[in-house]
Amino acid sequence: MRIRLDRTLCDGFGICARHAPGYFSLDDWGYASLIGDGTVPEQDRDAVLRALLDCPVHAITEIGEHRTGVPDPPLVDSDDPGTHVKTESNEALWGFESHQGHHKL
Repeated sequence: MRIRLDRTLCDGFGICARHAPGYFSLDDWGYASLIGDGTVPEQDRDAVLRALLDCPVHAITEIGEHRTGVPDPPLVDSDDPGTHVKTESNEALWGFESHQGHHKL
């Protein structure tokens, strides 16, 4: 795992340093700095991932290859919210609602 810290996004909450003090240090104002080059060995992955997930401003990102071990499920039409959008081309299926003549003056 490799991470990067965008110091321009950091708001100084310090959550990252609490979860992974070996990877994040705080300056005098509480803003984080990355310790090292962002390479995280497997034994430290959980703590650093917790820091990444708990950062309220998303200043920490994982870079490089992301391997979850779980493949993405296939998308089927019933999962696509776009299939339920009401348009003029499918108005026969849902019925066109005309609001003409219902304007208040």
